[in-house]
Amino acid sequence: MKAIIQRVTKASVTVGEEQISSIGRGLCVLLGISMEDTQKDVDYIIRKILNLRLFEDENGRAWSKSVMDQGYEVLCVSQFTLHCILKGNKPDFHAAMPAELAQPLYNNILEQMRTAYKPEMIKDGLFGAKMQVHIQNDGPVTIELVSPSAPLDPKQLSKQEKQQQRKEKTRSKVPSESGRERATPRPRGQDPNASSGADGDVSSEREP
Repeated sequence: MKAIIQRVTKASVTVGEEQISSIGRGLCVLLGISMEDTQKDVDYIIRKILNLRLFEDENGRAWSKSVMDQGYEVLCVSQFTLHCILKGNKPDFHAAMPAELAQPLYNNILEQMRTAYKPEMIKDGLFGAKMQVHIQNDGPVTIELVSPSAPLDPKQLSKQEKQQQRKEKTRSKVPSESGRERATPRPRGQDPNASSGADGDVSSEREP
């Protein structure tokens, strides 16, 4: 699942000549559902949207408060094109969940957001319609959010964060590669350009 989250001073959705929803300060969220998405992806996206600290506090300190902390609104817009795969210059959308499956899941996301926050603070566009989305981006601030490919529960994510922090501390204490090479004799006959594989390919871990 993908979401483009924009901090706005105002945003609205128009279908044809009719404005169907609008918000003041808050977040405008373009939300794309893929064929692989499950309830775990839904839980992750909802939690992030409502808890991302994209607003300043009462003292003007940036990145301190979430949309819920400040009592701001959220405007969600279904956006299957977020799952575009380019074939040359032609966009392909087969990775997006078909509308007949995506609509119930999208409606479920809205309902869960309203339950987790306040029903009147969650607005949305018109699923499947050709919409004009008008935003006034505040900053500008735009965050791209992708749910983990192997979703974890909150306890696992917390453990994952601690592991990542320990790795970062360990890296900062490890001497440079050139220093290790000088300190560690290489076995006779070993190709100096060959990799031992000890370092491996360390992939960065996602935060919740």
